Amino acid sequence: MAAAKGRKRARRALTVKAPNYGLRRQTVLAIMLAMVTVTVAGAFYRQVIETDFLQSEGARRYLRESQIPARRGMILDRNGEPLAVSTPVATLWADPQLLVQQREHIAALAKALDLDPVRLRERLAANEARRFMYLKRRVNPREADAVAALVERAGLTGIGTETEYRRFYPGAEVFGHVVGFTNVDDHGQEGIERAFDKSLRAHPGRRRVIQDGLHNQVAELEQVSAPRDGQDLALSLDRRLQFIAYRELKRAVEENQAIGGSAVILDVASGEILAMVNQPGYNPNAVRGDDGARRRNRALTDVFEPGSSMKPFVVALALERGLVGPNTPIDTHPGSLAVGRYRVRDVHDYGLIDTTKIITKSSNVGITKLALRIDRATMWQFYDRLGFGAGTRCGFPGESDGVLPPYEGWSEFEQATLAFGYGLSTTTLQLARAYAVIAADGVRRPVTLLKSDGRPRDEVRVMGSTTARQVRAMMETVVSAEGTGRRAGIDGYRVAGKTGTAKKSMGRQGYSARHYQAVFAGMVPAGAPRFVMVVMVDEPHGKYYYGGLVAAPVFANVMESALRLYNVPPDDPTHSLLLAATAEGAQ
Repeated sequence: MAAAKGRKRARRALTVKAPNYGLRRQTVLAIMLAMVTVTVAGAFYRQVIETDFLQSEGARRYLRESQIPARRGMILDRNGEPLAVSTPVATLWADPQLLVQQREHIAALAKALDLDPVRLRERLAANEARRFMYLKRRVNPREADAVAALVERAGLTGIGTETEYRRFYPGAEVFGHVVGFTNVDDHGQEGIERAFDKSLRAHPGRRRVIQDGLHNQVAELEQVSAPRDGQDLALSLDRRLQFIAYRELKRAVEENQAIGGSAVILDVASGEILAMVNQPGYNPNAVRGDDGARRRNRALTDVFEPGSSMKPFVVALALERGLVGPNTPIDTHPGSLAVGRYRVRDVHDYGLIDTTKIITKSSNVGITKLALRIDRATMWQFYDRLGFGAGTRCGFPGESDGVLPPYEGWSEFEQATLAFGYGLSTTTLQLARAYAVIAADGVRRPVTLLKSDGRPRDEVRVMGSTTARQVRAMMETVVSAEGTGRRAGIDGYRVAGKTGTAKKSMGRQGYSARHYQAVFAGMVPAGAPRFVMVVMVDEPHGKYYYGGLVAAPVFANVMESALRLYNVPPDDPTHSLLLAATAEGAQ
């Protein structure tokens, strides 16, 4: 029995179970089928379902639209000399994700770009999640070279360059008030740059490029849109006259310790502004945040009471109405006149003088007697036709209209003060436009800062040509030996002009006894005027403050150069006779 059991156990031990190959094959095939299914499904999903997304992601990393720079339009003077130009410069950008990994070089990079290292680190940290930021736009060549040297020396990565245009003003402060300037995006902020920004502005193009992982451009694929340069703009200004006027005005302001001033030159025939200068000045190539007050174009934005420079207009109106002639006697004795509760005074008792002498001696009493003969409405309408109380509409932003109070509220004394330039306010350009009426034989022409074809348009007849010529002849006596503006004389030329010295209004405090505004307005040659110029010097604190001593010399110095530059022949026969006599004596 035991032996039988042992043999049975031995047989079981010797029996080996055969492997199940069929199951194994099925398992392997199932696994392989699953892998194929997953691979095919993944490929299908990516190729069909996610195609647009994956392509956009690839394009975002390696395909980029970049800008094709365009040039902002140039601003030129009347002779084609550049006053504002755009030059190509480098703009530096960075990949913050790459640059923050090279912190040891950030201080050197900031030094090369003249930036604050702390501020640069803060900007990089704030933009660390981005792949693009501007380091500094429109850098100068020295900074661009310094960064290039740093990149090469330190193996710095994540920095790239692109080309932009930078605005440059060759005339600097001489033209700053008129031309203005642009911001970092090349948009006009002041002056002509702002007024004509739409036509001057450039329109950059776009192109599609391939870039590598470091954002360097590898190849250009296509141009999306073409760049369009801005339109060039020709101004009426003459660069030569602008420099001369600026130099002489600056000298007058400094010598007379004034706080500022302005001057304007007009071409009588066309109404073009040939020069417009101001003090103090500023350099548009280096605009700072604290020079806002210096950037005002005072000739257009600042108003002043013109003082005695208004007297020729009252005389013109009296002549036009037939109330007086050039030689009509006017009694100014005893040098003062009661008007209502107030009294008008002259510097001296001129006694019995004629209408011409009112202008020659700048008599307040004489001009008051003429003004009070004129109806208030008539006087207001005449001032209005001359352009007072209304801007010149020359297209410059921020121009002031000045103030011409309505005649319904005039008292008798206010009418008197309006006759010698108090109670109304004007800009230097408005006063020049009014004097151009006398110079143009009684016709008012629009003034412009843009170069024109020389033909006047939209003329308005303000006074008769005979009246204008009579007033010009009377104004010539102002520049004579007995007049108040003899320092405005120019050898060889007849000069017609008028001085003005007005106490400065201090607001509610009334008129100051120590602050004045000195004015001279004139035209040359007096027989057939080519130029009109108005000079205003604000608060001279030197030895003199009179218009004939402070502003008139500026007129003489500038107009002498203008007449020579434009080849205007002399018209003073007396001077010609003196020259002939001198030549004969020398022989």
